[in-house]
Amino acid sequence: MIERYSRREMAAIWSEENRYRLWLEIEILACEAWSRLGRIPPEEVAKIRRAARFDCQRIAQLEASTRHDVVAFTRCVAESLGPESRYIHYGLTSYDVVDTALSCQLVQAVDILDEGLAGLLAVLRSQANKYRHTLMMGRTHGVHAEVTTLGLKFALWYQEFLRQRRRLAQARQEVAVGKLSGAVGSFANIPPEIEEYVCAHLGLKPAPVATQVLQRDRHAVLLSVLALIAASIEKVALEIRNLQRTETREVEEPFYAGQKGSSAMPHKRNPVTCEQLCGLARILRGNSQAALENVALWHERDISHSSVERIILPDSTILVDYMLHQLTRVVRDLQVYPRHMAANIGLSRGLSFSGAVLLALVDKGMTREQAYDLVQGAAMEVWQEGGNFREALEQIAGKVLSTVELDEIFNYKDLLAQVDIILARAGIGDGENA
Repeated sequence: MIERYSRREMAAIWSEENRYRLWLEIEILACEAWSRLGRIPPEEVAKIRRAARFDCQRIAQLEASTRHDVVAFTRCVAESLGPESRYIHYGLTSYDVVDTALSCQLVQAVDILDEGLAGLLAVLRSQANKYRHTLMMGRTHGVHAEVTTLGLKFALWYQEFLRQRRRLAQARQEVAVGKLSGAVGSFANIPPEIEEYVCAHLGLKPAPVATQVLQRDRHAVLLSVLALIAASIEKVALEIRNLQRTETREVEEPFYAGQKGSSAMPHKRNPVTCEQLCGLARILRGNSQAALENVALWHERDISHSSVERIILPDSTILVDYMLHQLTRVVRDLQVYPRHMAANIGLSRGLSFSGAVLLALVDKGMTREQAYDLVQGAAMEVWQEGGNFREALEQIAGKVLSTVELDEIFNYKDLLAQVDIILARAGIGDGENA
């Protein structure tokens, strides 16, 4: 089966050591499969399993003259064996080994990313619970709209990353395939039983149809999902950056003891991590475009995709792993300022209740058009002249809405009565450990 790696070992997945280790395992498994079909003596396979080795430096030396990585690899392995070395790479083409090993690496990487998403989801869920009733101003077009809660923001992000985790699981299925079907995928020199045996032992499924390579739409799906995950990370980071503006300052990314914000201005507390995350998301989008361009190859294959993948596959998985780790830390240690939130709510002087007033006037028998124009008139007066929205309404609509009715309308508790229901629908319980 494919060896699992921990988060700290993401880079190790893309090391030469891991790649050659997978290549060697595929070669040995193929020999075992041939032996089961009676083509290789069992004792020879036992020697290969026991003695086959590779050396990264020696492979590099051989590749300098062969200018072919798989040929250099097989010759290096042959040097560790006796006459049984003739069975290494028996019936195979290079990409039977390379692409099947690449699928193993991608599965290893995706499993680490899934762990990272699980960690982020746990933090988002906890914060949604903690701040479920923390009032803050909701904004549309950057302008005060209606009051919401910080917990609802976290719940929104929680649900989005749940979707991303499901997409990643689907992408894992797309890339968890192998192929050992020969130079053009026709099994001309190797029977399907070899492919089935090797893939089963690696935890992969055989590709139903292949050419010399696995088809690159599979890899494009994964890179597209990674770009989507990065886009969601950017979405959260951008919101934190906007809420950290000096004029708003409702939340701040963590600023640790000894940290410096500027070489010239000692007062600065800049959202540098969130800015970094927004920038890195651009790289993931570019890499997904490159993966899409790898889908179209000449005939049964060309090599134009190979050089691209040597960059975009390691870089994308490593980057997303890093970004998930950074965002988890930022969300976990986020600085939250409820007093600033309350002060910012007060800046609109009650205008966020305009929708509730509109409905109350309609309930009193006004047409929607009459009610809208009346409420808007009071609102525009407050926008232009200052003052308080409720006081303006008392002068304009006092004959229609009583003081008691206005008290009921200007009530944040009623406006947010459905918050707990929304969080429950999002899969977030009533308590920190729910």
